[in-house]
Amino acid sequence: MSIASVPAPGFTGAKLDRGDAIRSDPARLADAMGSMSARLLRLDGIDPQEDGQGQLVWGSLADADADADLLFLGLDNGRPRFAAMPPADVAVDARSRSCWRILPFLAADQVALYGAARSLIDWHARHRFCANCGGPTVMAKGGWQRNCGACGAEHFPRTDPVVIMLAEHDGAVLVGRQHGWPAGNYSALAGFLEPGESLEESVARELGEEAGIQVSAVRYVASQPWPFPSSLMVGCIASSVGRDIILDTVELEDAKWVTRAEVAAAMANAPERNFTAPPPFAIAHTLFAHWLAQAE
Repeated sequence: MSIASVPAPGFTGAKLDRGDAIRSDPARLADAMGSMSARLLRLDGIDPQEDGQGQLVWGSLADADADADLLFLGLDNGRPRFAAMPPADVAVDARSRSCWRILPFLAADQVALYGAARSLIDWHARHRFCANCGGPTVMAKGGWQRNCGACGAEHFPRTDPVVIMLAEHDGAVLVGRQHGWPAGNYSALAGFLEPGESLEESVARELGEEAGIQVSAVRYVASQPWPFPSSLMVGCIASSVGRDIILDTVELEDAKWVTRAEVAAAMANAPERNFTAPPPFAIAHTLFAHWLAQAE
């Protein structure tokens, strides 16, 4: 596999026109809601439904509760697409991984569309009150804003940047596993970007803090929206100056260096593999594929 043929990260490639001009125009938004072609994303809680052909399942806007807030996701070839907020007394657990059993059956653009809807639903569920004054907020701009009626503050969906990286040294990369992961599962190390950091500085800090690894260079590979609950994963590969590991046992249960052959076996789910790789829709999978392709 060449680098050019490495698949794009999961949750990318949505084909929907987000329709910003419609969001900002109450009359056009009302027309979209009243359109005969408008459709509502069907969900099981916050998990997607799949139609057996790799597509999400859609219903009529009439399927939503009468008082449900409708989130305008965008236009699919001119046809409005919406998702409904669950009632305020229904808990939304956007960190749940129960949807992972369904994602492999969905087409890539459908996974991306679902991811956007999931993150947006979670953001609204967690921002019913103003962070500035504590007053109640109401939805605006078709779900892409919340406004506080008490202090006038405007709130917008947030995305938290996370660096996720492979450290490489002499034909091997560093992988780690967190406490509580399924036996044998390893992935790239990752951590949230802190205020005042560049991406490169964050990569170096995280590798140093979690595994005692010093790096001499960092290069960007790809990014991915990650709706668990709402992060932007920035994938990088860093050059390590050595292989000595000083493990932060609070953050990680284990970390180890693995060779190209070992990564290839894990990616192929081979019987002889000595660790289990992340699923294809995770950007860590993309990083492994990119690193393997570099040698070809």
